[in-house]
Amino acid sequence: MGTMVNFHAHPDDEAIATSGTMMKAADEGHRVVLVVATRGEQGEVAPDALSPGESLGERRAEETYDAAEIIGAHRVEFLGYEDSGMAGDEANDNPACFWQADFDEAVNRVAGILAEESADVLTVYDDHGGYGHPDHIQVHRVGVEAARQAGVEKVFYVTMNRTQIKRQMAEVESFAEALEEMDAEQLERFEGDDFGTEEADITHAVDVSAYLERKRAAMLAHTSQITAESFFGTMTDEQFADAFSTEWFVAPGPPRTGDFATDLFR
Repeated sequence: MGTMVNFHAHPDDEAIATSGTMMKAADEGHRVVLVVATRGEQGEVAPDALSPGESLGERRAEETYDAAEIIGAHRVEFLGYEDSGMAGDEANDNPACFWQADFDEAVNRVAGILAEESADVLTVYDDHGGYGHPDHIQVHRVGVEAARQAGVEKVFYVTMNRTQIKRQMAEVESFAEALEEMDAEQLERFEGDDFGTEEADITHAVDVSAYLERKRAAMLAHTSQITAESFFGTMTDEQFADAFSTEWFVAPGPPRTGDFATDLFR
């Protein structure tokens, strides 16, 4: 059995992007480690989500531990940087944010975890962070270099299948209905050419359909961000399956020929 380290930017990213793959790996006997760069201090807070005197970062960290228990992760590590906010936000200039972090220091910290865990697999985001978020881009930059330094050869870029999403928007009624609940900013991300990766450039497709109930539970554990009344919470089972039955990854190197690979450990 091996060890998979999943490097994410903020609490709830792990539940949305890779929780099915993490669950599958844990169920197959692999060790699963979650590393989170920030506590997501710039997130929007659901109404009445925080207790008196509680900070959003504190709450989101606790939510991450709750989600990790559902996922079956064996270890959770926060790097302690602050959330950089969306591209162009004032928070991008915060010297304590991950976007402004000393690159070598951040790399050494992640490489140390990889070495300590004797990691076989590392997942990070693609080079544009999925949709251009500064912290996601920094996870890619830091994670790729940390893997090189720690000698982790199996590095995978978490992404979204842009081709599939556009196809579903046009053809799948339940998916289109779910998208109608999105706000204009979210829809603009879906429709842009810097969102996700074209299907021809994706190398790995992990079927997580057996884990959809637990995946949604892990997402809903992040109660300050994802409520039962939110976009993700109100999706029907069919809509949720359309969107989340497969988790997509890109292995750097030659382009894919033939079918998608389906296992990150092989």
